[in-house]
Amino acid sequence: MKNLKCPQCDIHRFVVKNESGESIVVTVNKHYEVIPVHAGVSLAGYDLNLLYCLGCSWQGAPELLRNGSHK
Repeated sequence: MKNLKCPQCDIHRFVVKNESGESIVVTVNKHYEVIPVHAGVSLAGYDLNLLYCLGCSWQGAPELLRNGSHK
C-alpha cells in the first residue's frame, strides 16, 4: 500500500509525539491511518492528529498529506 507524502518535501516518514515529548516514527496510508514504522509499537497516548515531517519543518494533520500523483 502506498504511503501519503509530505506536501512540502515529498517524503513519507513522520513523527508523532505524546504529552511527555516522546516520539515514534510513523507513516500514513491512503486511508489516513497512522502506522508505526516498527512492528509491535503501540500508538496509545500519542497525538495522531499532529504529524511532524522528518525531512523538513512541516507539521500538520494527516488529512493535509498528499499522494504521489500530485506533483
